[in-house]
Amino acid sequence: MEFEKTWPECSLSSGQQFTNTSVVIIGAGIGGMCVAIDLIKRNNCRDFVILERASGVGGTWHANTYPGCAVDLQSIVYSYSFAPNSHWSRDFPGQKEILSYLTRVAEEYRLYEHIRFCSTAESATWDGDEKKWKTTVTVAKGSKDAEVTPSYTLSSDFFVTAVGQLSQPNWPKMDGLKTFRGKTMHSAAWDWTYDLKDKKIAVVGSGCSAVQIVPEIAKVAKQITVFQRTPHWILPRGDYEISNLRKTLYRYFPFWQRHWRRRYVDQNETEYISNNFAGHEENLKLRQVAIDMMHEQLPNRPDLWEKLTPDYPVGCKRVVVSDFFFPALGLPNVQLETRRIHSVNERTIRLVGTDGKAEDASSDFDLIVFATGFRATDFLHPLEIYGRKGRPLHQMWKDGARAYVGTTAEDMPNFATVLGPNTGLLHNSFILMIEAQSRYINGLIKPVLEARKYGEALALTPRGDKTKQFNDWLQRRLKDFAVSSDACNNWYKTEKGLITNLWPGTVLEFQTLMERVDYGDYEAEGDANAKELVRKKRSVHKVGRVKEEGGFLERLSLGKVMMGIGAGVVVGGVLMRRLTFA
Repeated sequence: MEFEKTWPECSLSSGQQFTNTSVVIIGAGIGGMCVAIDLIKRNNCRDFVILERASGVGGTWHANTYPGCAVDLQSIVYSYSFAPNSHWSRDFPGQKEILSYLTRVAEEYRLYEHIRFCSTAESATWDGDEKKWKTTVTVAKGSKDAEVTPSYTLSSDFFVTAVGQLSQPNWPKMDGLKTFRGKTMHSAAWDWTYDLKDKKIAVVGSGCSAVQIVPEIAKVAKQITVFQRTPHWILPRGDYEISNLRKTLYRYFPFWQRHWRRRYVDQNETEYISNNFAGHEENLKLRQVAIDMMHEQLPNRPDLWEKLTPDYPVGCKRVVVSDFFFPALGLPNVQLETRRIHSVNERTIRLVGTDGKAEDASSDFDLIVFATGFRATDFLHPLEIYGRKGRPLHQMWKDGARAYVGTTAEDMPNFATVLGPNTGLLHNSFILMIEAQSRYINGLIKPVLEARKYGEALALTPRGDKTKQFNDWLQRRLKDFAVSSDACNNWYKTEKGLITNLWPGTVLEFQTLMERVDYGDYEAEGDANAKELVRKKRSVHKVGRVKEEGGFLERLSLGKVMMGIGAGVVVGGVLMRRLTFA
């Protein structure tokens, strides 16, 4: 039998094929899929393995299935630029529809043959002698693969993590929780076998997940008590059903869909100022929109207005979008509780009373739902990564994660992370950032693959001085952001106040930064010919970017009024200058 050849020429009949590959990617979510697709398209490489601990693709959209789960950005921008979808049913589609889209993309690019499901990367260690990453993989018990081998080591030339910032649920520490006799579940691990009908339910949290869950379960629950730790600024979602006419136009006239995608990208970019800079005119306008909506949707409940109005500026925490949360709080079977939680006992949640002593909540609960978010500042947890001389990444990042261009890390050769430190946004689609990173990462992978093709080894590690210079520049920019205020308690920064999650600029700035790989920013180790490959022949590799900004003149010619003119000027100005870290 003639076996198919994979890049580089390596027969599948080789006994080493299962434990050796060119690139290992951790995670089959949006980021991991994007890097894999770019490997195929830009490097003509299909010699890669994606390790996915879940049983399907989709990442957060496979894990989060709670009632009401939906995206909080427009579908047309919450999709890959290279894989437009003309069949979105709504402007803000639900979890099932997004997962269906990602499944179709994985099928189209034949990613399934590269994915090993129910496989968890426990650790990855750099072997300096072989110039290889050694990834320890465990296979979930009960799966067919586990019958063959419960664990193994996978060797690769390059290692990419794409586990995302919202992958590890944050379970709050509550005294007595283990004594509770009812049901408990986290929003990121919803148990659909549990019947909610006529149950008394406690929802802990009032953020993005809670505002989607509460309106849905209120339709069937006997009673719901929402335990609000901190109020959030909630803005109108403005969702609508996409008409058949628009779907038809998208399908048969793709340029029309590209036009609307550009418009949404531009519109979201104009919100960069309003969502990030407290006290700015645009920021204050956003605050008033949120207050007006709350008063309109709860017209007869002034008793709730003060409880639901944050005492911090818009942008201090992630802005929440919902058209249904406030109306749900006005229902007779929904109660808002703002007193601090003291503990949990066998029957209920205990609160801190006026005298400082514990007192029971007003109901015995059948179910406690924890909509308490994720461990967003614990990057890559619980994966352990060891770089040059065994240096552990989790120790390097214990006081706050930092990376070069949010993608590579000191003493970590041939390593990259998708949506790593300081790549988060408050105003636009993460996928725009992911695509820019994926191109950059594939630019780093390219000379490593070329060296391997000639039987040589090459290791690229970001220079320490470049990493420090970049992160110093980041923190200088971020000090003016609303999230940096001492009055703000959020998951964008560490306990010591270091902001590790947010990118300080527009998407366009990040795309411009990432459109070229300067190999001079990296230390090159390995065979002489391989190092020469990046030092002279390819000192700078232009990977390009997806140009989706623009359309300003087109919209102005139609007499359309843009949202946030001031922010638009900032975005336009970025087009005229290069990003510098001085």
